Amino acid sequence: MTNFRSADGLDWTVAVESPSHSSAMIVFVHPSATSRLNRYAWLNARGPKVNDPRARLQPESVLAGLTERDLARLFRRSYPIQNNRSAYIAS
Repeated sequence: MTNFRSADGLDWTVAVESPSHSSAMIVFVHPSATSRLNRYAWLNARGPKVNDPRARLQPESVLAGLTERDLARLFRRSYPIQNNRSAYIAS
């Protein structure tokens, strides 16, 4: 895990979840105790291994390959993991 400071000054913890052969989910963990403020973004990998479905990305190597600029771009494009809307909206 690594840390990322957003534009509003919060220090987010960055984790890699669900790695596959060609992508991984980057999770930004909010510093508060609640997980409803966490955010996620998908990272699409490049390289020769992305065409081999038996291969898997290593979370440590994915984190090591991310620069501050990459993290900022992923954070800007991230989505909330949980929102406050109900799954069913009655009209």
